[in-house]
Parts: sequence; C-alpha cells; structure tokens
Amino acid sequence: MPRSYFWTMLFLILHQIDAAYWKEWEMFDVPGGVQGFLVFNGAAIALLLVGYKHVLLASARAPLYAAVCAALGVATFLIHAGFALAGQEQFHLPLSVAIIALCLCGGVWLLYDVRRIRGALARQAQ
Repeated sequence: MPRSYFWTMLFLILHQIDAAYWKEWEMFDVPGGVQGFLVFNGAAIALLLVGYKHVLLASARAPLYAAVCAALGVATFLIHAGFALAGQEQFHLPLSVAIIALCLCGGVWLLYDVRRIRGALARQAQ
C-alpha cells in the first residue's frame, strides 16, 4: 500500500499544481478566490501527508487514510471528466489530461490495496 498511496498522492499534488495554472478556483467559484484555493490545498496536502505517514507506519488508521486518498484520486478524474463533457476548456493540454487520468489509475490501484489489506486484517481477526 505505501507504493500505491505515494503515486496517488503525487498525482493529486501534481494536479493541484496544474490547477493553479488553470485557475481552478474560478471553475469551482471558491470563496476567497486564489486565497481560498491555497487554504484548501494547504489542508488537503497536509491530510495526504499525514495519511502517508500512517500508511508507512502501518497504523490502524492507514486503511482509512488510504481510502480517502484513493477517493480523491477517483473523484478528481470524475469531476474533471464532467467539466470536459460540459465543454470546459481547462485541463486539455496533454500532460493535464495525463495527470488527471493517472489520478484515476492511482486511486483505483490504491482502492485495490485497501481492499486487500482490509481482507487480510479481517482474516487475522478470525
């Protein structure tokens, strides 16, 4: 799970760097504009990093943090696919599209690992 968490987290952070270029706060009408965007990203990245620590230490909370990170990866793809279908022109450069697709891939991989870990923990508890 550390590997799949790392890659999902990396793709999410890369996406947020790209999102600053595309002024994503305007797409979401974030209160406070760029300042609200920065506050959101400070909290989101802190959460991802704390989660990574839990995953590396194999704490009891690791599967929960991993599930949150995975959900963010999948949600990032779904939200931006919706924007693309609605005709938004942001995030259409090749690397922007690739990063969003990699968020989905990382999220699915991480969800698989979370399911595998939870299954192993359930078998141990029996």
